Amino acid sequence: MVRAIVAGAGGRMGGRIINMINNTEGITLKAAFEHPDSPAVGQDAGVVAGTRSLGVTVADSLDSVIDQGDVVIDFTISEASLKHSRIAALHKKSMVIGTTGLASEELVEIRQLAKDFPCVLAPNMSVGVNLLYRLVDIAARVLGDDYDVEIVEAHHRMKKDAPSGTALQLGRVIAASLGRDFEEVGLFERHGFIGERSKKEIGIQTLRAGDIVGEHTVLFGGIGERIEVVHKASNRDTFAKGAVRAALWIAEQPAGFYDMQDVLGLK
Repeated sequence: MVRAIVAGAGGRMGGRIINMINNTEGITLKAAFEHPDSPAVGQDAGVVAGTRSLGVTVADSLDSVIDQGDVVIDFTISEASLKHSRIAALHKKSMVIGTTGLASEELVEIRQLAKDFPCVLAPNMSVGVNLLYRLVDIAARVLGDDYDVEIVEAHHRMKKDAPSGTALQLGRVIAASLGRDFEEVGLFERHGFIGERSKKEIGIQTLRAGDIVGEHTVLFGGIGERIEVVHKASNRDTFAKGAVRAALWIAEQPAGFYDMQDVLGLK
């Protein structure tokens, strides 16, 4: 039985993950925590998540519960996830990170830390999105430089980072497939008299509105035709389900840095 610790237990994703753990065989919730100022601290994690009482009290730090579990599941914010990964590495505990908006230097540090503990990090834990990565890789390799690439992502009005981590990862996958450097060809804004579109650029457009859970469209535009690959999430359970699947998988792995492509056997 895999013993899980859930970070951000009072948040929307934390709650969905707790519910998913509660309904999945082979894994159990042993601990949950929030930042010290959260109103969830001291309450039952199951009640906070909108389910039945689970007998797990929400703690105010990972340090206080790290010895109670095997895997830490973290969908919080970049600064917190980095701090938690340091603690997990110190205690040799497995970790699943679904946090978006991690800076390049934060990713580099987590990758280095993963030499000492098993870590799955993915900007999107959805099985469908991770299949999308493979599909756009194939499409880009087949279509090549004759097709323009545009990515459009839409999320709820409360999302703090833009573009989404998933959109950025789609851009990186496509750029690698086409032999381009995403840092050079990624284009995130168009305004005014911009001139003709360059052949190499990969555009990413961001929409924020209402309660959109998450939508990503990759458009390959050629002369006389276009191909669109679309993924739409209707609720957060798709991310929670993927995170729990990742937790079950990473608990059996040696120290190292992994992503959902590893979890799903797509590599």
